[in-house]
Order: sequence, then structure tokens, then C-alpha cells
Amino acid sequence: MRFPALAALAVALFPSPALAWGKTGHRVIAAIADTQLSGLARAHVEEILGPGESLDEAANWPDEMRSAPGAFWQKTATPWHYVTLNGIIYDHAPTEGDALEALDRFSKTLQDPNASLADKQLALRFIVHLVGDLHQPLHVGKCCDKGGNDVKVTWFGKPTNLHAVWDSQLVDDEQLSFSELAAKLERHISNDDVIKWWDVNPRDWISESAEIRDTVYPAPGTPPVKGAKGKAKKIPELSYSYVYKFHPMMEQRLSQGGVRLAAYLNALFAQPLPAK
Repeated sequence: MRFPALAALAVALFPSPALAWGKTGHRVIAAIADTQLSGLARAHVEEILGPGESLDEAANWPDEMRSAPGAFWQKTATPWHYVTLNGIIYDHAPTEGDALEALDRFSKTLQDPNASLADKQLALRFIVHLVGDLHQPLHVGKCCDKGGNDVKVTWFGKPTNLHAVWDSQLVDDEQLSFSELAAKLERHISNDDVIKWWDVNPRDWISESAEIRDTVYPAPGTPPVKGAKGKAKKIPELSYSYVYKFHPMMEQRLSQGGVRLAAYLNALFAQPLPAK
């Protein structure tokens, strides 16, 4: 076990802006990528993670560790899970860094022959996670709603927020396990899809997510009935029509994330690296 059970419970009960796709979505992306790794990339991944840890298990580790004590997990690593831009073109990372800056940093660690095994394990787990994060439209946030966390909605009558809908509710709508969902998506990824999606430039993924992000916000809720007190607006109600409209897009982003993760790891490990 990598972290205490109480920490896991805290993660489940108190959603954070830094969580993307939820556990199912991240594992789906990693499972799809695992089917498309080159032999050399697979050898390096297995050498770094060691026996007993699969790529899909590694995918959620950076979120699980957010409950760990210490400045690294409680402060330093928090902004590495997302980027913020008002348009669709990535400009630059803030002073504290962001997902793209972290992805670049950890990629260099994996290719550094002098990096320790522990540093490479940290780097690989983050890379697997961050490629997934950048394919979640609301992790390419705009000012100033915390990636949709401040956008209150109801999901089939239950209060939640837009970010949580994209993290988990849409992904888990069919109540499939991560392996079932990954297998379903893999069956529908054509050779043409792989060719079109095989892109190792994270800035392209960011621009795609930003374009999608601007379409997923619900219309404002129906105004309160005449005579209602205050100026509060009715919270948007999301249910079957929202699922019908965005479920295919959610599945495409998971599929693209899996293909891009494989492409990214294959490119990182395109040449043999010295074994330590």
C-alpha cells in the first residue's frame, strides 16, 4: 500500500481541482497506451516500475499522493495537474509551474542516465498521469472558475459541479470497469485514428482540450419563478441530454489520451538508455 487508508478516504470525500478523469479515466488511458507501447518502451517502463506495478496502476499515483504530508505534495506538485489559458493557444507557465512545464521536466528526468531509480519512478508515474490530465477539457482551464469546480450543476438531480461531471460522472455513466471501458474503446480505435492521433506535442493536446472546453459549459439555469427572494439563479440540470451530447467526446478524449501516451513514451524511449 502506497498511502494510508485514511488518506485515500480523504481524496474520495473531498474532490480537488487537481483531480482529472477520476480513477477510471486515468486507468483507461494507461490501459489503451499499454497495448501500443513499442518493445523498447515496454522494457524501459517495466525496468523503472519494477515487477507488480502496471502502467494503469501508476496512472493514479500522483492523485493518490496528494494527501501525503509535506510541502512537495501539499504545495509544490499541486499546480502540475492543469494549465490555464483564456484562448486556445498555450502561452507560458506561471511561476509555480503547470502540467506542461512538469511534463517537460519529468521527461528530461527519464532520459537522464544519472537520475536515480526513485526519481525515474516519480517521473514516469507523473508522465502517465499528466498526459491524461491534458486530455481532460476542464484541466485546460480558463480564468476564473477553477476548471469548472465553481460551476455548480446537478447531475441527475444530485448537486455537484461541472469539473466533477467530466472527472467521473460521464466516464462512469455506463458503470463499466476500467478494463471493460478500455477494451470497448480499443475496439473502436481504427488504424486511421491511430495515424491521425499519433502526436507527441502536448501543445496540440492543450489546444484541442481548450476548444472542447468552451463547448461543455451548460446554458444558465432557468431563472427563479416570479416572487422568489434574492437574485440566485437556478442551477443547471444535467442529465440524459448532456450525456447524449458529450459522452462520445469524452470517449474520444480517453482514446486519444491512450494513443498519445503510447506515442509519447515510445518517443522518450526511442533509443536504449543505460540500465542502472
